[in-house]
Amino acid sequence: MISGERLFGVHGAALEVRSRRLGMLASNIANASTPGYKARDIDFDAALRQASDGAISDGAIAAATKFRVPVQPSLDGNTVELATEQTAFAENAVAYQTTLSFLNGRIGQITRALKGE
Repeated sequence: MISGERLFGVHGAALEVRSRRLGMLASNIANASTPGYKARDIDFDAALRQASDGAISDGAIAAATKFRVPVQPSLDGNTVELATEQTAFAENAVAYQTTLSFLNGRIGQITRALKGE
């Protein structure tokens, strides 16, 4: 039996990290006006390096999660800078879609190979 790691390489783990990062960035955006809220982000490269077997664990995500340092601190202690979060969200969403497209293409190749096409 062939493992998912051999079939899809690091792309499965990358998709998981990007998905979790989208959720974290969305949370930052949703809390842009919450006093004292500290914006967080996932260091994609660090999280992916933590994945030794292609699977992302909660520990790997926690280790790669960092608080964002604002360029201009807010008086209420909130560190969300909406433009920064929206840009990071858009960039991550594009990268997520690209990874997903690659995986869909790979699955299509495997399906055609199994059908003998």
